[in-house]
Amino acid sequence: MSEIILEERTRQLLDESLLDGKDVDAKIRVLIEAEYLRRLQQYQTQKHGLSFDEFVAQRVVAQRGYTWDVEQDAMDWETAIGGIATLERKLQQLREADAVHEG
Repeated sequence: MSEIILEERTRQLLDESLLDGKDVDAKIRVLIEAEYLRRLQQYQTQKHGLSFDEFVAQRVVAQRGYTWDVEQDAMDWETAIGGIATLERKLQQLREADAVHEG
């Protein structure tokens, strides 16, 4: 297993965090999970307020006259689908590691 050296201020911030009772490794996993969840939320939130399936089903691109903004949104959604799948896989791996670590 590799050893990671944290700067003293980083260690202090971890010690002062709201994650009392956890070792540094567990605290870092909690922070990683929070970041994954934050990114998932970003991917899942679009300015039209629709899921990707709703966006396609409602033919938003056609309804909005194929404007550049809406076309760009469609491309962004397609890119986000891959990001969502990757983050969900990483979250699953992280949670499995947590179960083994705590088990």
